[in-house]
Amino acid sequence: MQGTVDGFSYGLVTPVVAYLMACLGGALGLRCTTRSMLVSNSWRPGWLALGSAAIGSGIWTMHFIAMMGFKVRQAPIHYDKPMTFASLGVAIVMVGVGIFIVGYKGARGTALMTGGAITGLGIASMHYLGMAGMRFNGKLEYNTVTVAASVVIAVAAATVALWAAGQVRGFLWSVGASMIMGLAVTGMHYMGMAALRVHLHGTAPASGDSPASLLAPMMIGPLAFLLLAGVVVLFDPLMVMGKPVWTPADHKPGVPARELISQPTSRHPVLRARRHAEHGSRTPQNR
Repeated sequence: MQGTVDGFSYGLVTPVVAYLMACLGGALGLRCTTRSMLVSNSWRPGWLALGSAAIGSGIWTMHFIAMMGFKVRQAPIHYDKPMTFASLGVAIVMVGVGIFIVGYKGARGTALMTGGAITGLGIASMHYLGMAGMRFNGKLEYNTVTVAASVVIAVAAATVALWAAGQVRGFLWSVGASMIMGLAVTGMHYMGMAALRVHLHGTAPASGDSPASLLAPMMIGPLAFLLLAGVVVLFDPLMVMGKPVWTPADHKPGVPARELISQPTSRHPVLRARRHAEHGSRTPQNR
C-alpha cells in the first residue's frame, strides 16, 4: 500500500527555519575554519574541531526541523533515538575530516576537492541515516537517480563553501559561504525527500504525538551548543571584524601566525610606516 506523504504540513515555516539553522551552523563553522588559518598550529585543531561540531550540529538541527513538517497520513511516525543521535555523530565526524583537510592543506586543488567531497558525503550520510531512524508501519523506498542528484548537490555546494571559507576575506565573505552551505544542506534534504516513496504494511490509528513534540526535546543539546559556539564567535574580535592586514604567506598551511590587526593598513600609522620602510629599503635589517 502506497502511503500519502506530506512534507510541508506547516507550510513554508519548517523549510525557512530549517534553512536559517543550516546557515547559522555554516556561518559559525566556516568562520571558525577561516579563523584556524590565522593562528599557529597549536591552536588550529581547536578552531577546526569547533567549526566541525558547529556545522554538524547545524546540519542535524536543520534536518529534524524540516522533518517536523513531514508526516505519513496513514501511519504515525516515531524516531529511534540511538539511530537519530548516531546521525549527529556521523555528521560531525565526516564534516570534521573534510574541514581538517582544508584547514591543514589549504582550500585549493586536491585538498579542496577531497575536503569538499567528504563534507558533502557527510551531509548526505547524516540525512539518510536520520531517515533510517524513522519507525512506522512500513518501509522507505528511494529513487536511485534522485538520491545520486542529492549527493551531487551536497558535494558541489560544500566544496564551494569550503573554498569561500579558505579565502580569509572577512566576515561578510563567510556569511556568503554560510548561505551556500545552507543551500547545500537544504537542497540536498529536499532533493532526498523528493526521491522518497513510502510503502505501508497497513494503516494504523493516528498517534497523539506530533512530529514536533517528538523531535523538539532531542534538539535541546545541539541548539545549546550552537548558542555556545555563537558566543565564542561574538567575543573574538578577529571573527567578526573585517579582513585582517596579515594572512598566511602565500596561503601556505602551517605558517605560524603573526600579530593580527583588524584595521586596514592605510588607516594604521604604525603598519603604514612599516610597509613604507619595507618597500623603501631591501637591507636585511629592514626586512
